[in-house]
Amino acid sequence: MGNDGGSIPKRRELVKEAAKALTSAQIKEAQTEKQEYSWSTDPLTRKPLARPVVSDAAGVLYNKDSIIEFLLKDDEDAEKAEMRKVGGVKGTIEGGFAELGTFGDRVKGLKDVVEVKFEIASEEQQQGEKARGEKWVCPITGTVLGPSAKAVYIVPCGHAFAGSVVKEVKGSVCLTCNEPYAENDVIPLLPTAPTDIARLNLRVKTLKDKGLTHALKKAPGSKKRKKGAEKETNGETTENGVTSKQPSSDEDKKKDKKDRSTSAAAGAASNGIKNASTASLTRKVLAEQEERNKRRKLAQNDNVNSLFNKSDHKPKSGNSADYMTRGFSIGKK
Repeated sequence: MGNDGGSIPKRRELVKEAAKALTSAQIKEAQTEKQEYSWSTDPLTRKPLARPVVSDAAGVLYNKDSIIEFLLKDDEDAEKAEMRKVGGVKGTIEGGFAELGTFGDRVKGLKDVVEVKFEIASEEQQQGEKARGEKWVCPITGTVLGPSAKAVYIVPCGHAFAGSVVKEVKGSVCLTCNEPYAENDVIPLLPTAPTDIARLNLRVKTLKDKGLTHALKKAPGSKKRKKGAEKETNGETTENGVTSKQPSSDEDKKKDKKDRSTSAAAGAASNGIKNASTASLTRKVLAEQEERNKRRKLAQNDNVNSLFNKSDHKPKSGNSADYMTRGFSIGKK
């Protein structure tokens, strides 16, 4: 029987058939099953998809209630930790590897998802649908949106169409609400093509650099600097592209204020008056005016005024004269 100590079985005796690679038909069938599951089931809670339905930057569909429930959970919750690992999207392209990460990397708030607005099929079109309670169709062509047809939606309005409609129709305006959009804001739903995954990955990085989320809203924590606003770094102030050092002490502040006033007056004279002689005369007038102001301030100083006697009263010569200045007087007989 073997394995009783008398004989040792070899690998060729245990492995009867070598592993075979999957055929193209088997790969396609597996992808179709995965697409059908993704089009009908929420990957977070494994519940059927039902409106309102949202999508993240990777084009994955979720129930909006599931996203809110995920965000309300504590960060230490074990169930939330498992949800973070759901929904990784990967794909290979020529010369590289494209990956959009997991659900926890893409969704950190409601600004990271967009509500997808599907057109509901009529009662006749709803017949024979078992995988989903309601059938979603393209509002332009009437094509059923699902695993068999490529579908896209537009950011930020969220209206969904068949992929061929957006390519064939010229213009960058939504066909339902007439809201303008950029070409890069057309998001494929549940993409499988590596080129689509790479494009979405590049879009996420571009929006992150601009401080925007997937819904083209301001990302939390990012601050936009207003035009002409001051920027303070290491004691220096930058205003409209001009950098100036901030004074540290009171003396430096007074000196800086005086230099600014002098430079402003000189700049106004030189910039406002184009004639050189007129500008020179203006500078002389300003210098004289500054000198008069100094004298006026000096005249108003009480301590300086106390050193001088401004009284017009003069002492009598008889009282102040002595025997040498009185002169010789001859007495009367």
